Amino acid sequence: MQKVFGVVKKVLTILGTALAVLLMALATIIYFSIQWMFNTWSNLTMDELMFHLTAPLDGTNESMIKEYLSMCVAPTVLVLILTVILFITWHKKKMYFVFMGVGMVASLAVSASVVQGAWNKLDAGSYVKAQGTYSTFIDDNYVDPADVILEFPQRKRNLIYIFLESMETTYTDQSNGGAFRKDVIPELTKLAQENEDFSGESSELNGGLSMPGTTWTMGAMFAQTSGLPLNIALDNNDMDTQDAFFPGIITMGDILDNAGYRQSLMIGSDATFGGRRLYFSEHGNYEMYDYNYAKEMAWIPEDYKVWWGYEDQKLFDFAKEKILEIANEEEPFNFTLLTVDTHFEDGYVCDICRNTFREDQYANVMACSSRQVEDFVKWIQMQSFYENTTIVLVGDHPTMDSDFCEDVDEDYVRKVYTSYINPAAELEIDKERYYTTFDIFPTTLASLGVKIKGERLGLGTNLFSGKQTLTERFGSETEEKELERKSELMEKLAALDKNKQELLTRKGKYPKAVISVEEYRAENAVIPVRIANFENIINDVAEVSLSVWTAEDQSDMQWIQMSIQEDGSYYADIDISIFGYKQGEYSIHAYIVDSEGDQYRVAEAIGAVY
Repeated sequence: MQKVFGVVKKVLTILGTALAVLLMALATIIYFSIQWMFNTWSNLTMDELMFHLTAPLDGTNESMIKEYLSMCVAPTVLVLILTVILFITWHKKKMYFVFMGVGMVASLAVSASVVQGAWNKLDAGSYVKAQGTYSTFIDDNYVDPADVILEFPQRKRNLIYIFLESMETTYTDQSNGGAFRKDVIPELTKLAQENEDFSGESSELNGGLSMPGTTWTMGAMFAQTSGLPLNIALDNNDMDTQDAFFPGIITMGDILDNAGYRQSLMIGSDATFGGRRLYFSEHGNYEMYDYNYAKEMAWIPEDYKVWWGYEDQKLFDFAKEKILEIANEEEPFNFTLLTVDTHFEDGYVCDICRNTFREDQYANVMACSSRQVEDFVKWIQMQSFYENTTIVLVGDHPTMDSDFCEDVDEDYVRKVYTSYINPAAELEIDKERYYTTFDIFPTTLASLGVKIKGERLGLGTNLFSGKQTLTERFGSETEEKELERKSELMEKLAALDKNKQELLTRKGKYPKAVISVEEYRAENAVIPVRIANFENIINDVAEVSLSVWTAEDQSDMQWIQMSIQEDGSYYADIDISIFGYKQGEYSIHAYIVDSEGDQYRVAEAIGAVY
């Protein structure tokens, strides 16, 4: 009996120790991760958090991953090692079980406390509640461009549109409507004041509010060109898994494409990330000049990569070359750029950055971006095509950098930078407008001289007109609250395929199985195949079949039905007589059809006949 007790005690000690170590490691990673999260992103919302948690790592800035590893994973590993040493040292002491229990309880208490604090700070309860309810705000206020009469001027104007990464009006000084003591972006401040930012007679900068569904780059680009939030039943950057990006909507790209514009998107990162390539290719037939294109054209060396791809200094140089080439064509053009140096955390310091703000790297990068944009605008204004060209400068969303705006008063309303240069439209009312980035959609068309019947497109209003914006009509708090909820219209317009292989694979939910291919049986000329161990099968398996071919072009493909066995596996013999007893390799792909009629490829293998 004593021996049995000893064995039980030993087992409990091992299991208890393993659990205690695991809980302490978990508490450590949770604590450091949440601290890092709030230190990295300022004014973090649940909308932004879900984006960062679910965004695929492909195309992500590597420095951020390294920072997380050093700030969170490294100390967790250190704590884990020290904990193991501590438990080994104490494991023979009389109070070991008490020590072990205290460690478990303390770990659970720390984890619960930290998570609850983050939950309350993010107001996650309201977010979860909103995700489960529907609003008719979008359904009631969306104006489908397909139903609106748009009249272009006889001589169509060119458009140069620049999405300025993380650029806010906040960065100018307080005397100019910003929140900083010293103007970080004086050149951009001047451009907004000398041109149009819809601030009325005031010299203080004005910009658009960033609503839910617009607070990351792809959401912002979508909002400003469609007048809709990218509120979808997919994780924010999973649109690149789809075959279509909101096929049921008409965007600015579609409108300009139908009007005969040649359209281009130039970015210094991979255009595929977040669905940007899919969206701009499908809506406007944009030519893509991204990081991969730059390598293919030998603009940069094959192994060149800084920050997210290549820096803005090169972006503006490449843009000048392309714009001059495109401007020589007869058709009007829309040349769209996206900067990247000012992306958080702290931005990218390029060769021409100055140390104006000493230890504040992000301020230096913002100031450098401001100078580069001004230089680029001046270059455009010196070109022969400028007289018939509108330039639009708009921040994509407020910065996610945590410490850059930590001293900004909580009551200060942060807005994205906005400036319309050389627009072909005049203000109907000269007063400060209260607007969101949705209003940029119809306003940009109006700046090209397009007459918009009713002055509204999407959820946006033409700011050159005297018509109220939805924000002026309902207030920003009401609009934000409604946009956090689901919309039946958005679900219809999105037309998402949640069963796409790329999406399910990324989430580790794609159906799969184990395929076993036995050696060729010459006596009856068959290759035995068995399919078993199905995973991620949501609905019942209705049938399993094999597609088999030997030719590279799959011209001799044959389908073979499999039979279910008593153990739940499926079996079939591939009769090679139907392939003329051909020797060589046989490509074998296994497919299931579930009870809902959806088909999935679950396994593949090679069979051989020699």
